Amino acid sequence: MEFETIIGLEVHAQLLTKSKMYCPCSADYASASPNTHVCPICLGMPGVLPSINRQAVAFTIMSALALNCTIPSFTKFDRKNYPYPDLMKGYQISQYDFPIGINGFLSVETGGENKRIGITRVHLEEDVAKLSHRHNSLGESYSVVDVNRAGVPLMEIVSEPDIRSPEQARQYLMKLRTLLQYLGVSTGNMEEGSFRCDANISIRPRGSLEYQAKVEVKNMNSFKAVHRALTFEEERQRRAVESDERIIQETRGWVEEKGVTVSQRSKESAHDYRYFPEPDLPPLVVSGSWVDEVRSKLPELPEQRCDRFMRDYELSAYDAGLLTGSKAMADYFEACLNGGGVTRNASDKPKKAKTLGNWLLGEFTRLLNATNNEITGAKVSPAALNKLLELIEEGKINLTAGKAVFEEMFNTGKPAAEIVEERGLVQVSDRGDLERVIKEVIAKNSKAVDDFRAGKEQASGFLVGQVMRATRGRANAKIVQELLHAILSE
Repeated sequence: MEFETIIGLEVHAQLLTKSKMYCPCSADYASASPNTHVCPICLGMPGVLPSINRQAVAFTIMSALALNCTIPSFTKFDRKNYPYPDLMKGYQISQYDFPIGINGFLSVETGGENKRIGITRVHLEEDVAKLSHRHNSLGESYSVVDVNRAGVPLMEIVSEPDIRSPEQARQYLMKLRTLLQYLGVSTGNMEEGSFRCDANISIRPRGSLEYQAKVEVKNMNSFKAVHRALTFEEERQRRAVESDERIIQETRGWVEEKGVTVSQRSKESAHDYRYFPEPDLPPLVVSGSWVDEVRSKLPELPEQRCDRFMRDYELSAYDAGLLTGSKAMADYFEACLNGGGVTRNASDKPKKAKTLGNWLLGEFTRLLNATNNEITGAKVSPAALNKLLELIEEGKINLTAGKAVFEEMFNTGKPAAEIVEERGLVQVSDRGDLERVIKEVIAKNSKAVDDFRAGKEQASGFLVGQVMRATRGRANAKIVQELLHAILSE
């Protein structure tokens, strides 16, 4: 039997507000000592009253607009009840039947196919406290709780079950994170937990319209983990059905080290949470004028920036798409391009844009991936990269030396000129010096010379290589080829 995979994603993104969702405590808790960003409200003390963070609502409206959602004029907050120890008051203030954004979509491309993924809802809630599970010297287990994270504004984006493969899921998540970063509403950092994903996955016979029992997968903290977890779960469910096992609705956790999902608990339904309207917060009326105000502040979004890169810098759709796929990369690219030096002539921008794009998508990306770093933390500033490209453009070093210099710049943060001087990499362009080396190479490689004169053009490449070797890669290859042909033609 041929099966179809059905995937829906629930993404939680922490919002970059100064204070928490329902109290004035600082939301900047990352490097704070445990339980220092707390107050009676986020500690869940009896008798306290929450208040709504206006900026968090504005950020959510902005995100919903960018996701092509409708913004209803009426929204409200609800109590979502459940007994886990990371919620001190026993409930979470969330939204249920009247969210801030509804009926949107996000388009992704996989395998040359453009797929529109529906967005069911975008709503606001509060994050929970952080539990750390430990063992003492006697081997006894216990848990400690840090309330600093509790109450941080959390935006939830729920997709329709329109995703048909783990790769589509990964592309959706990557594009969604990029969108939120462009909006400036979230860092989108999965490793730090500010961008988290739960996936609902089921399978059904191809052609069937009925949904089967779905499994929720949690504990995935990278795009790679999401892809691996969904691939595993997809195969596990297919094997189970083929063996006449019943798929039960449950929550499973992803175990990265073993590459498997494991059962955690039965999957809750909405009635399990006993939602009811939050009695301490009034309904929220979102006026059309407020929506228009937020819409007017939307920044240039990834697709718009990609179009501009293609139009203004004459980049290919492929290069422009890769460069704008990360806001940090696109910002770095334009900082280089508009920073003088290698791009000092405006008329040269398309040519320089192609050069910069090749470096960023080539050597820079290779080293970032090898070291598992982001470009925002790179030791090579846009100005420093421009200085290196100037040295290459002016013929002071060749491309091969430039790549070696760049790698040292990336690892040490040293300026290009200093590395070039220390390593003696200045390109040899003096015609007299090069002519002397070329004649020595010709004298030592008579067979290659004869092959060249017999019309074997590849012999020229061999001789150029010998000159480069004799000069430790510092010879100006263009001048070497010119002189070599001139001498051998005499």
